[in-house]
Amino acid sequence: MDAVNAALAGARAVGLDIGGTKTHGVVLGEDGTILAQVRRVTAPGADGVVATAHEVYEALRRETGGAPTGRVGVGVPGLVDVGRGMLRHAVNLGVNGDDLPLRDLLTERLGVPTVVENDVNAAALAAQALVGADDVVYLSVGTGLAAGLVIEGRLRRGEHGAAGEIGHLPVDPAGAECGCGQTGCLETIASGRALARAWPTPDGPPAAALFAAAAQGDPAAVAVRDRFCWGVASAVRALGLTIDPECIVLGGGVSEVGEPLREQVVHQLRALGQGSPFLASLELADRLSMVPQHYPVAAVGAAILGRS
Repeated sequence: MDAVNAALAGARAVGLDIGGTKTHGVVLGEDGTILAQVRRVTAPGADGVVATAHEVYEALRRETGGAPTGRVGVGVPGLVDVGRGMLRHAVNLGVNGDDLPLRDLLTERLGVPTVVENDVNAAALAAQALVGADDVVYLSVGTGLAAGLVIEGRLRRGEHGAAGEIGHLPVDPAGAECGCGQTGCLETIASGRALARAWPTPDGPPAAALFAAAAQGDPAAVAVRDRFCWGVASAVRALGLTIDPECIVLGGGVSEVGEPLREQVVHQLRALGQGSPFLASLELADRLSMVPQHYPVAAVGAAILGRS
């Protein structure tokens, strides 16, 4: 058993990552290997989310020959009250306003106990297992920009569940208006949504198209790529200065670009450290790693959550 699987080892468990476009479910074996994966398009609204989760769970049961033991872990976007199992302001799921008792709804529909957590927080648990450290920040560069914090081996959610909302840190007073109501937030620069606006493409993921064009020397693509990676590096810098974690792990949909993204963020981090011996001494670039490509980090983290 390798080091990663040893960190993930435990009873067989199911994790569901419920997103605005798809729901991704996994079954982890006792040694931490992924035994089965299922993806389905997420139906909108509370009823649609619950129905899709049930469909994915039943498909996982069929693929693995029966129900696993223990709880099902579920990661969802939005503000989550873990103790009460409530979800609110999950706009991407079509869930707005008042608390939705998602844990109880899922428990009733699936017929097994469930635990609900913010999806980035769930992913942080898997990132922690991947790097094998107690102090880990998982930075999700997806449609938005957010971080999950594991401090001394425990998730840090914050008083209002907003710990790690690094995307809503304003950095450019002359920048674009953010969906949160502020101006010039990091998310308006360093997110999949921002990248799609800055480099629209008719076919395929904008991030892949942008990095390919920049690698070929397109000056416009290089400028967009560099500003985007400066934004990611600025988020890493802010997290390093506030949390000072042992490891910072990049993930999210944009991270599917792979090593070119890490290399450019490292380049921007080193540029930020020029002229500042203090910042350079923190060696943030050396703490940066990435989730392996195509690894279902949020679903795996949800399974870990359910098993713990």
